[in-house]
Amino acid sequence: MATGVLFSSSSFLSTLPCKPHHSIPLKKRPKRVSFVGCSSSSSEGSGESQNQSGGADDKPSFNPFGFVTDNPSSRSAIQLSESPAEAGNVGQMLYRIEDKGKDYGTYVKAGKFRWFVRETGTSNSRNGTIVFIHGAPTQSYSYRVVMSQMADAGYHCFAPDWIGFGFSDKPQPGYGFSYTEEEFHVEFDRLLSVLGVNSPFFLVTQGFLVGSYGLTWAVKNSDKVLKVVILNTPLSVSSQLPGLFQKLRIPLYGEFTCQNAVMAERFIEAGSPYVLKLDKADVYRLPYLESSGPGFAILEAARKANFKDILTRIETGFSSVSWEKPLLVAWGISDKYLPKAEAEEFQKRNPGVVKLNIIEGAGHMPQEDWPEKVVEALRVFL
Repeated sequence: MATGVLFSSSSFLSTLPCKPHHSIPLKKRPKRVSFVGCSSSSSEGSGESQNQSGGADDKPSFNPFGFVTDNPSSRSAIQLSESPAEAGNVGQMLYRIEDKGKDYGTYVKAGKFRWFVRETGTSNSRNGTIVFIHGAPTQSYSYRVVMSQMADAGYHCFAPDWIGFGFSDKPQPGYGFSYTEEEFHVEFDRLLSVLGVNSPFFLVTQGFLVGSYGLTWAVKNSDKVLKVVILNTPLSVSSQLPGLFQKLRIPLYGEFTCQNAVMAERFIEAGSPYVLKLDKADVYRLPYLESSGPGFAILEAARKANFKDILTRIETGFSSVSWEKPLLVAWGISDKYLPKAEAEEFQKRNPGVVKLNIIEGAGHMPQEDWPEKVVEALRVFL
């Protein structure tokens, strides 16, 4: 469990307007840092108890953050809550958010592990089944709006949290699960069997690492998919690895990095033109607050992944020589990690099969930034 000081990038956002669906443009975002887990000694929290008769007792008590807060401009940007527990004492924070973010979800046992799986629609849905795959370091929560609207359009939708992510089991590395690509694929096959997804289905995948594993699974199992939709996923050997994954691969430094409770929300915001509203950020933060498990899971997965080999197989596997199934690349144009040129080059390698749809106003996670536009693209293509 995290202790000490936690810097939250989202705690001030709950009362601000949002655009387009859940977020606020970065250029309009006031800077603020909330110090969590510290005892409250500032004058804000003790105004009524201070001696009001004047004299030396009126002087504020020592503030260890005085070098940044004892000036007007900093005081307007850095706010210390009157109650440290309300600001983010980890136990109190968990109590406040522990029931959030499980929309449409239930637990499913497949093999040795328990998956958290979101489901909308029914097996009788007229248009078929869609399986949504998330990337690292996020979770299936990002698809909640898209899968709800696609169910209304007549699809049966599943969105699992990968093992080690979100609300699914997080086994200790080396004890029954080592977070290799092959193990993720094996457990995914078991999950599909338990869910009763036996006929070819539509696959939607997004993001780094485990998002890429969705694509390598499709290359190996093309007979099990009808069509594939790719949302902002690395598609080329020349794709740049975001700083988070580079840090995770550094010995010792990675162990510190993986235990950052706001890692997921910061990663999302860094790849988007928007910042998350507080209630959404809470959900992405929750697994990392509950235990050290998800941090060590992504640490192990990042270190076991051979990114160059994975991307080489994606390049060749979806080329005109190898891939014939219909494929849509729906690309958030404001992605700070992956440029539009990557999607365009991917289409050029198989122009007869691959369609490209540019999503204006969306960043690295278009399903979170602008889900309505993703739904529109899916309905047209599927």
